[in-house]
Amino acid sequence: MKIAVHGLGRMGMQIAHKLADSSEHEVIAHNRSKDKIDTAVAFGAISGYEKEDVLAAFGDEQVVLWLMLPADIVDEEVDKWLALIPKGSIVIDGGNSDYRLTRKLAEHIESAGSKLVDVGTSGGVWGYQNGFSMMAGANDKAAFDTLEPVLQTLAAPEGAYQYFGPAGSGHFVKMTHNAIEYGIMESLAEGYRILKEGPYDGLDLAAAGEVWQHHSVVTSWLNELTRDALIENPTLEGIDGFVAESGEARWTLETAQELGIPMQSIQAAFDVRVASQQPEGRNFATKLLAAMRNKFGGHELNK
Repeated sequence: MKIAVHGLGRMGMQIAHKLADSSEHEVIAHNRSKDKIDTAVAFGAISGYEKEDVLAAFGDEQVVLWLMLPADIVDEEVDKWLALIPKGSIVIDGGNSDYRLTRKLAEHIESAGSKLVDVGTSGGVWGYQNGFSMMAGANDKAAFDTLEPVLQTLAAPEGAYQYFGPAGSGHFVKMTHNAIEYGIMESLAEGYRILKEGPYDGLDLAAAGEVWQHHSVVTSWLNELTRDALIENPTLEGIDGFVAESGEARWTLETAQELGIPMQSIQAAFDVRVASQQPEGRNFATKLLAAMRNKFGGHELNK
């Protein structure tokens, strides 16, 4: 399948790379900064320096466009594409968008004669190696079916994907996943903090993490990454403890409030991230949260 990837950030570049490596797909790379397009071309992608170049590369084939963009610019970029792409195109929003806005975006794209597939994508900077975890929604399941060979490639070797229902459902499942992630990360960070600041001086935190990683109840990829971060930097020196909140937990809490569903753990984890925006809200646990985010997503260690 021929597919364009617009947005060559940490995950978008890996998506483009993984698809370009496959003999089953041709990738057209598009990005605001041209140097990233050049990077993609080096591993086999077709350059699409301008949107018109992307369309020309499709020729008479159906336009399939994967957007890997920040949520706050998706609508603007979709409008630019809708002015150019032919009817019958498929637009994929693979970023972390608010599912409520995704439903509206699907209607907008459908009114222009094309289809939206929302694909909440997890896997961080390890997706190229391990495979991505993808949660999809679409009002027209036929659009998902068309995209499925791409998802199969991106899931290999150990990832997975699933169609969950109408537009927005993929982003809804991914949003909830990220909110759960907040809670798990916070619990781990607080646990390691009490080991460090508790009654036994000099406990080897990485050693505790190593033991926990061998079929204990808390064995997990996040604990593995936490252990690795502590091996590399036991005191978390040079990490300021600022932890960004990127929207997904906030949207989950808003939805839960509308539905009357209490979410105490996720609320507490969210509050910690908000508090970390001020120096007095930072501590060893928030430093460890920042280290975890860097390990799985390549996020900056400091503000």
